[in-house]
Amino acid sequence: MFKYFLGVRLDDLTRHMASKKVISFLDENFQYKIYTPNPEMLVKAHSDKDFKEILNKADLNICDGKGISICSLGTIQSIQGVDFMLDICKLIEKRNEKVFLLGSGDLKVVKRTALNLIKVFPNLTISDFHEGPQVSEKEDGNLEVEEVVNSLVLERINRSQADVLFVAFGHGKQEKWIDRYLKDLPNIKIAMGVGGAFNFISGEVERAPEIMRSFGLEWLWRLKKDPKRWKRIYNAVIVFPYLYITQFNDNYDKN
Repeated sequence: MFKYFLGVRLDDLTRHMASKKVISFLDENFQYKIYTPNPEMLVKAHSDKDFKEILNKADLNICDGKGISICSLGTIQSIQGVDFMLDICKLIEKRNEKVFLLGSGDLKVVKRTALNLIKVFPNLTISDFHEGPQVSEKEDGNLEVEEVVNSLVLERINRSQADVLFVAFGHGKQEKWIDRYLKDLPNIKIAMGVGGAFNFISGEVERAPEIMRSFGLEWLWRLKKDPKRWKRIYNAVIVFPYLYITQFNDNYDKN
């Protein structure tokens, strides 16, 4: 079953069910897109219709936000994107698939991410990694990509023979990049937007304590650690609940 929040479809799945869906994706010869909408992304999609359309074209939309779960009165489970990325790595470790890590904008961060993943999953095959091209959004929401570097990145991914691609450009940019370029990566079975996951896995950014995450207070931890995030947190904590209440007709269930 699906649930729609501000017109964006979210898959109403438990973490175990979502993992089983990933296995089915890996067993088929198609390309699948996995995104992890959180309240901030839903606020963005409310004003960026292209972004909303891209999210709704996903093959699996994982709810990454306690605020969404709370608004649904607990009927939809929140699964943090970084945790689901690790779930996928655990699944892949038992199989013959390969992973490519793309993004963060910092070669040291993506390299440490690869090294730390191997420590946790010794049998995981990371075929290659790259910090990615410069990717930005224009005022009209259109994606702007450093084309020369991007072409080299696409070639590198194809040479790697990777099956799963994790893209960490930040929300909006990574989903638009996947939507535009996945067709140029025929070996990739699953492309997933992972936001700041590389920063957490590499140790570049400290995650909130488990107790704060369980109560949906990770935003408070992030605000304390990085006050410059205040606008993003404001969108997630204030704007999202306001839109959820005032745009009630955009929130509904669908079997």
